[in-house]
Amino acid sequence: MTKHTESEKTASMHNIDMELIEMTLDVMKYAIHRITSTSLEMGSPKKEEELRRLVGETVTDTGIGGENAFQLFKDVLIKATVPIDHPRHLAFVPAAPTRAAIMFDLVTAASSIHGAYWMEGAGGIFCENEAMKWLVSLTGLPKPAFGVFTSGGTAANLSALVAAREYWRKNPEHQNIKGLIITSVGAHSSVKAMAKVIDVDLMLVETEDAMSGQALQGILKTLDIQQRKRLFAVVATGGTTNAGIIDDLSGIAEICETEKLWFHVDAAYGGGALAADSVRHLFNGIERADSITIDPHKWLFSPYDCGAVIYKDPQLAREAHSQEGSYLDIFKDEGAHGFNPSDYQIQLTRRVRGMPLWFSLAMHGTDKYKWAVEQGISLANLAGRLISENPVVELVREPSLSCVLYRRKGWTPDDYRDWTYKNQREGFALVTPTKWKQGDTYETVARFCFINPDTTEEDIVAILGTMG
Repeated sequence: MTKHTESEKTASMHNIDMELIEMTLDVMKYAIHRITSTSLEMGSPKKEEELRRLVGETVTDTGIGGENAFQLFKDVLIKATVPIDHPRHLAFVPAAPTRAAIMFDLVTAASSIHGAYWMEGAGGIFCENEAMKWLVSLTGLPKPAFGVFTSGGTAANLSALVAAREYWRKNPEHQNIKGLIITSVGAHSSVKAMAKVIDVDLMLVETEDAMSGQALQGILKTLDIQQRKRLFAVVATGGTTNAGIIDDLSGIAEICETEKLWFHVDAAYGGGALAADSVRHLFNGIERADSITIDPHKWLFSPYDCGAVIYKDPQLAREAHSQEGSYLDIFKDEGAHGFNPSDYQIQLTRRVRGMPLWFSLAMHGTDKYKWAVEQGISLANLAGRLISENPVVELVREPSLSCVLYRRKGWTPDDYRDWTYKNQREGFALVTPTKWKQGDTYETVARFCFINPDTTEEDIVAILGTMG
């Protein structure tokens, strides 16, 4: 057997040979099949021990070969996943990336563009900025509002609140005290997690329904002098993950302006509905926000991972996030002048994750995006009517955006859990329960979230039929 030097072994990974060409063709064949498929298989997760038994050791000293590894992926591993874009995946907040966006995600990876600084990634960042201009236009924020793409809503919320905290700390009196944020019980879990990361306290308005300006004013009146001094931001929600509820954005904006508080709107899920004329009025007041989170990988049909944070005054974000280092100085030089996305959010290294959204928008136009978002709203309203006509189920509340909460009469939490697993095991659907607060108690209920415009009335009827 021929022995190779260490340099030869390393170099061989980057050589172009017949094995690489054949693997490239196999991968592209798989990708084309997946992109053009109209009948997806609903996979089911397996325990780690079972997957280990089925595939064996895959990372070894000498490798198992691309063909073998890819076959294991196709035969075993992909079948242990649930495709997020399956028309009967109605759990959590699913996704339905356009085929154009998926195709261009391949191009994005193949192009090896570093999206942190204009000096390296100008063309790709330009594409992202074109898509960002459209997002900003949906919000109605005034110039010079702008934003950047992030890994998701958590990173976007974190970036926005770091900017808010640093702006607040420009006041010398706030340098050595712990900040305070107000949000509602219905806010996304990432808001609560983010408060821990930036070491601020969180005060909750006790409602899972819409947080009103009146409720916010009420909690402000309960603050003592020290708490009021520590308060620097209010986080409202533009479409709660649990139920699609939109807070009283105008009322909250009014109070934040009067009280000189940073107003952040987490519209990670609901922000896609800004494109829908039928519900755009429900977001009135969002144009008065200091920062907004929107996740294109949720309701704007982009592949994972693609979130966005938008700032009314981007300079404040730049002051909070721009990193310094001798190795970074060249990026700030006039000769490398341009928009540097890493100056506006927490991550330095970043891929140009907004490029697939740009390509899909460029290919299809914004009117088709509006239609697809409206379709999700229409499906939720259709589901509401079908539930109202079904004697064994009933609505918990009226559908909001693309979310529907409903109960199966007589069921216990265990019944909902068993129903979820049965549908998933059978490869039929993924619909999960949630909890809804009624007074001081939480009730387990079923939940639909419609994103995929390919979901049909027949799908909804069939899922309801599994409830007996």
